[in-house]
Amino acid sequence: MSQPLAERLRPRSLDDYIGQQHLVGEGAVLRKMIDARHISSFILWGPPGVGKTTLAQIVANRLEVPFFTLSAVTSGVKDVREVIEKAQKGRFFNTSSPILFIDEIHRFSKSQQDSLLGAVERGIVTLIGATTENPSFEVIRPLLSRCQTFVLKSLERDDLLKLIDRALTTDVELKHKKIEMKETAALLRYSGGDARKLLNILELVIDSENQEPIVITDDLVAARLQQNPLAYDKDGEMHYDIISAFIKSIRGSDPDAALYWLARMIEGGEDPKFIARRLVISASEDIGLANPNAMLLANAAFDAVNKIGWPEGRIPLAEATVYLATSAKSNSAYLAIDKALDLVRRTGNQPVPLHLRNAPTSLMRDLGYHDGYKYPHDFPGHFTPQQYMPDELQGQTLWTPQHSPAEDVLAQRMKNYWKK
Repeated sequence: MSQPLAERLRPRSLDDYIGQQHLVGEGAVLRKMIDARHISSFILWGPPGVGKTTLAQIVANRLEVPFFTLSAVTSGVKDVREVIEKAQKGRFFNTSSPILFIDEIHRFSKSQQDSLLGAVERGIVTLIGATTENPSFEVIRPLLSRCQTFVLKSLERDDLLKLIDRALTTDVELKHKKIEMKETAALLRYSGGDARKLLNILELVIDSENQEPIVITDDLVAARLQQNPLAYDKDGEMHYDIISAFIKSIRGSDPDAALYWLARMIEGGEDPKFIARRLVISASEDIGLANPNAMLLANAAFDAVNKIGWPEGRIPLAEATVYLATSAKSNSAYLAIDKALDLVRRTGNQPVPLHLRNAPTSLMRDLGYHDGYKYPHDFPGHFTPQQYMPDELQGQTLWTPQHSPAEDVLAQRMKNYWKK
């Protein structure tokens, strides 16, 4: 039986790898690590079909080290320990550590992740984890602190077109067929930046045609996918589109649409914690200071889902969804932290003004640390103006209040304090 097209086209080297140039392009951080043959443990975070597993295999091939793989869905603590034992026995003195690749590492329990810690710390294995979920939520802190996190992006239009051309011109089966790529819009739209999904759709369309030349049009792609609705949505990968619609409906203050997309996710078997996390993010990103209670309610919904389980958990999720959708909106905090991060990256490590520095020793006090600091609680209204920014950045404004009843109060208070 022939391998699927996506497997036949799996790249074997970085030169064949498509996309993620911010990581593997010339001079990029992961490319440098691979070329230097010095790899530390890392986690690849990104949507399905963007090359996480492929990248891990390329690293192992380049380093010429044993490659062990585990799926978090089917493996337990016992499997982890057995692989670590094999890696330890098979390693020779002064050689690079074997690579242990764990797919869907976000599904590993705390005990499973704990069982990895010692081997990663001692260098018995170099861990490469792959996840579609934010690792800061799902990977235990001790393990996360020992791994770099690399974010992979959905493939862009040019990447997908390059992949289509490679499939038609280099694949051992397709290159012998007469195929005319007349239109690509539907292929690109249905794939959603997922290389595996794109190749699955392409293979489905080609295999469904009995006569050559095969002329691929948008109508043909749409017709074939309507006959095979799961061909491009295996394992519920459409959830990225649906969660996007869900969050945008909340942001757009449409509770009915938000509830509809929530119901779609519930009926589709989406992980309730995945939904709850998105509500917490939405509360801070889109409602923010316009209604700080939104964050409290979203967090409460998250806790409730963990405590009461399913199906009752749908009720606090619905309550939080309606509350967030009907709340006043502000993204001032979201914009402010991004502006602050940009400022830090542009200006580097500016020195802390002396009066703001900690002075736990007599030497530091002699050097003037803490001198001149005014304790706000000693002044009327618990405020007195003084410099808090580094010398070079005085006058920088990062937070710009937006108009809502709650945020107007904050803005007025700052205006009264700082007279600006």
